[in-house]
Amino acid sequence: METILQAPSGKQIVLSPHHPVAMIGERINPSAGRRVQLANALAAGDMALVREEALRQAAAGAAAIDVNVQAGQVHDEAATLVAAVQTVAAAVDLPIAIDTNDGRALAEALKVCPGRPIINSVSGEEASLARVLPLAAAHKAVVIGLAMDDDGIPATAEGRLAVAEKIVRRAETFGIPANDILMDSLTLSVGADHAAAAVTLETIRLIRAHLGLNLTLGASNVSFGLPLRPQINVGFLYMALAAGVNCPIVDPTKMRETVTIANLLLGRDRHAARFLAYYRQTQASGKRDA
Repeated sequence: METILQAPSGKQIVLSPHHPVAMIGERINPSAGRRVQLANALAAGDMALVREEALRQAAAGAAAIDVNVQAGQVHDEAATLVAAVQTVAAAVDLPIAIDTNDGRALAEALKVCPGRPIINSVSGEEASLARVLPLAAAHKAVVIGLAMDDDGIPATAEGRLAVAEKIVRRAETFGIPANDILMDSLTLSVGADHAAAAVTLETIRLIRAHLGLNLTLGASNVSFGLPLRPQINVGFLYMALAAGVNCPIVDPTKMRETVTIANLLLGRDRHAARFLAYYRQTQASGKRDA
């Protein structure tokens, strides 16, 4: 199954299990790194940091840029999200994921987003389905589905698969085909539940086997509340990619090497071309000794 993304210039990016893993850059999010600095800048209408983060992630190999402006300091999310989307589109020629749970902000951002956007996200909750799917259909957007519904996040992989099936069925009623859905199996902390990562990994395998969807994932929640978070995150991302995730939502400035090596080991890097190009780049910049 192929999902086609489109950058502002019209350039297409193909997501499929047979193509290299593609990173969706997560850094334009005031709940992530540089949280306070970014939140304050967004509240002031200053998009310089948004532009900087878009450029940094593009340079680190992001295939798409997620844009989230939700913060307590931001009082007009719709206007701020529109400005941020326009800033990213002007800075980098990459598809944009519009990341909001505010219906008005999503509608306004979709109007100005060039290329073919990703909507992040829709869940199996009835209110979410009713709010997001008509907009996704109207703008022919790709949509990220979350494996949760009105009862919360299912505790089992089978329960999350059932939610994924519901989202696919409901999307089809709006004319949205399955290949335009990226499913997120959801990551919870292993510090709170020792089986959390195992359930997520099994969900990934089940969704790929039963629905064939392209799969995204935000990996960093797995280590919340624990020491050695970067090491846990890298280990979990390797496992998730091996299980079937092919367009994770990550910080490309930290996870580029992990994804590059995963592509090599998964047989998606012919003649190790991408890996060797990355290695030569890090050697030239003095970031690696051997």
